[in-house]
Amino acid sequence: MTSLERLRPDHADAVLEFERANRAWFMRFIGDRGDAYFAEFQARHDALLAEQESGEGAYFVLVDAEGAVVGRFNLILLDDGVAELGYRMAEHAAGRGLATESVREVCRIAFSQMGIHTVRAATSLTNIASQRVLLKAGFAPDGPADPSAVGGKPGSWFERRSG
Repeated sequence: MTSLERLRPDHADAVLEFERANRAWFMRFIGDRGDAYFAEFQARHDALLAEQESGEGAYFVLVDAEGAVVGRFNLILLDDGVAELGYRMAEHAAGRGLATESVREVCRIAFSQMGIHTVRAATSLTNIASQRVLLKAGFAPDGPADPSAVGGKPGSWFERRSG
């Protein structure tokens, strides 16, 4: 059993463990966050909480029954009712439909509670699993993405509109 939760201060240790445990897995699909990310993790976590509080973003974690983070889902709120979605799943949780279910739920929250009408997400051309998640969650391809949006790799944008 998993639950999607808004990011809170007490998630910090579990999020850091998730990032450390899955670092090599994530590097296969997107760029590495670098050693500085881990060294300065608490400051970054606090910054995300401040952004969430100010309404600049909405951050979620997918937590298993033992309290371990198995997924992260970030919405960066842009102008005019548009948000960019980023997400990552733990290697051991991949392929079970959890990402698709969580992306759907994050979009539902964005559309029904946050005044968002369009959610965009970029994925690398080689990350077929992520593309499948987005398509199953109701996104449609929306053109090429600059490599800077996808960890330095060639990619594509996907988009989902409310309604």
